[in-house]
Parts: sequence; structure tokens; C-alpha cells
Amino acid sequence: MKKTMVSLAAVAALTTGAMAADKGIDIVTTGQATVYYQTKDVDVSGDKGFFDQANSSANVGLQLNLNADLKNNFTFGSQLTYLGTAGLEKNLVSTVMQTGGTTAQGSTTDDIALTKIFVAKKVGNTTVKIGRQELPKSLSPLAFSEGWNVYKNTFDAILVVNTDLPNTTLVGAYVSGGTAQSLGSTADATTAGLNIVDGSYMLTAQNTAIPMTTVTASYYTMHGVNQTAASAGIAASALWIDAKIAGKDLPMGLKIGLQYGNIDPDTLKDTTAYGVKASIKAMDALTVCAAYTDVDNGAVSVQNVGTGIKTPLFTQMVANQGSIALDNSTWMLAANYSLGDMGKIILRGTDTDDNSAANNDLTEIDAIYKVKAGGVDYLAAYVMRDYDTSADVDIIRVWARYNF
Repeated sequence: MKKTMVSLAAVAALTTGAMAADKGIDIVTTGQATVYYQTKDVDVSGDKGFFDQANSSANVGLQLNLNADLKNNFTFGSQLTYLGTAGLEKNLVSTVMQTGGTTAQGSTTDDIALTKIFVAKKVGNTTVKIGRQELPKSLSPLAFSEGWNVYKNTFDAILVVNTDLPNTTLVGAYVSGGTAQSLGSTADATTAGLNIVDGSYMLTAQNTAIPMTTVTASYYTMHGVNQTAASAGIAASALWIDAKIAGKDLPMGLKIGLQYGNIDPDTLKDTTAYGVKASIKAMDALTVCAAYTDVDNGAVSVQNVGTGIKTPLFTQMVANQGSIALDNSTWMLAANYSLGDMGKIILRGTDTDDNSAANNDLTEIDAIYKVKAGGVDYLAAYVMRDYDTSADVDIIRVWARYNF
């Protein structure tokens, strides 16, 4: 982290191109440099397998964050994101994982985007934040910033957080579009028949009054459900509740999670989901976890409306979201083994029973290694997906991130 003195005019020029009076403010600069590579092997005739250029994607990325205290309890934040390939598309990859937004998804053209720009004001125990920003899954389970890709997606939103009530955090938000796979895009977020074309309102309450328990409930009103080129879609409401139980008095570091969700379109069949998970610390270095989720055959999938990709379900793996988001039941077992300074190993497996007419059950196994060395975070993952009726797909993913 670096702290410098720059003029307000310089900040405005960097983030919006506008000029302002020179008042001198403290700017804190942080950032992240990333190299990201993924390749796959598809079990179909003619597929050339791992490391073939046609089956591989990569990005070289750089993010710069500028944050400032504007005084009088006003703060400012911005983030500039660069995404490119460093020429890897010439012989190693054919597409990218993410673009900056001014080029089509999958293009190998270098790109740049303003992925955050917001102003926040604190009054007593209330904070109001307006602009492009991240939304955490813990407080917004159906419209959240995902961390699996090169960089996180953000949202154009108005966010209000209040802590006046004892043991309670209240969050209200208006969300309209934002960045997704294509980071600079300001298009409305859409997913699997559920989107926020006309904006979405959210109210979340998080309470810790029950000993060892955190309960979070979120309610949404959304618009544009099942929208197509010929239809403006209809409105829907959604409810998501989860409870996390953990405490020093529980044996073997026991942690329990419960979740329930319902998405109710005005004139379509609603979708209901629930899940349970439990984890224990079997030994100092080893944590094991088991989880189960079930989603019925409603009209819309349970997915992040910000990207149309990941789910908030306990059984979410590296790449199984397309199988667990609707009309299925899924079991998961996971183990996390710490190697100390040598990093950690994560092994996870899921078995998904597809209850739809397609009957395309999925077994996925993830083997992940994470380590930090020389100030750089590294990840290497091998993902095996075995389908009953579709072609099996295996993935190798590696990335390195340096935070400064």
C-alpha cells in the first residue's frame, strides 16, 4: 500500500476526466497484478485435449485502486482494470477468461475499464454508498461479486448500511446492471430466465443475537423474469435465508450452515431451494465438510443475477453450477489440509442427481492447491466432470496474483 498527496483535480482526471478545484487530499493506492490460464479436455471425437490452443484461455491483468478520505465523513473509491493476453493468443491460447468491456467476450484484444467508482457518506451508524461497487455474497446472496475469475464483477448500486439496532446490520440496496464476465459492460445483468433489466431492490437483515449463530435474511424484488426479444418479462420476488452456527464451545470446531431460498415470478412456477452443511476440524491441519442441497423444478434457476454463473448454494464447486441451479439434489464432501508455509490442499467431490427429463447426472471432483510464496498467491486446480449423457469435461486452471 502506498499513501501519496495528490490534488482533487488529479483524482477527477484519473477517474472521470473532469477537473475540480485543487484542494489536496490523501489518496491510498493499492492494486493487483494477475496471470491467469485455463485449459480443458472434452471427451468428444476430434478434441485435441489439454494445452491445445483451441481449448485454452488466458489473461494478464492489472488493477489499480484509488481510495480517498474527502473529509466530513465522505469517502471516495475507484478502480481501473486492464485485461490483456501479453501475446499469448499467438500460439498458446485462443480466447480470454475476461474482457475489459469494450470488446466482445472471448476477444483477445487488450482492454481497460473503470470497474469501480463510488462516493460514500457516513452519518451516525448509517453509511450510504453510491456508484459502481462490489456486493458481498454474505449480504446479497442473489446479486454478488464473484471471486473465481480473473477479477470480480461489480454493480451499479445505491447501498445503505445501518447498525442502530442491537446485534443487527440492516442493508438496503438498489441494483441496476453492472459488470459481469465483460468487466466494463454496463449492460443489465441477466441469468437463466432471471434478470434485473428494470433494476432490483434488496433488503437484508443480519442478526447475531442468538449465541454462536448468525442469521441473514434477504428479500428482493426483481424485474424482467424470462425476458426474451419478444417479451419484456414479468416481475418476481425472492427470499434467501441462511444461518451459520459456530463457536469455541462446540466440539472439534464444529460449524453448521443452513440455507433456504424461494424465487417467485408473478405468473410462473416458483423455485425453492434448501441446503445444509457441517464441518469439523478432524486434526489441527485437517478440516472436513459435508453438504447437501436440493432445488425443485421451478421456472427459474437459483443463480447470481449479476453474472448468470455461480450459485449461493453450499454445494457450489469450481464448475458444477449448470447442474445444481435447478431441479436437482446434490451431495458434497470436502477436505482442507494445511501444509503450513507450503500452502494447503483442497479436495472436494459432488454427486448431483438431475431430476429433470434430461436425467444428466453429474459427478465432479476438484483438486486444488494454494500457496503464497515471495508475496505472490498461487493456485493450481484440476477439475473432473463426469456426466451421464453429455460429454465429460476436465479442466486445468492456474493463476498467480500479486497484491500491492
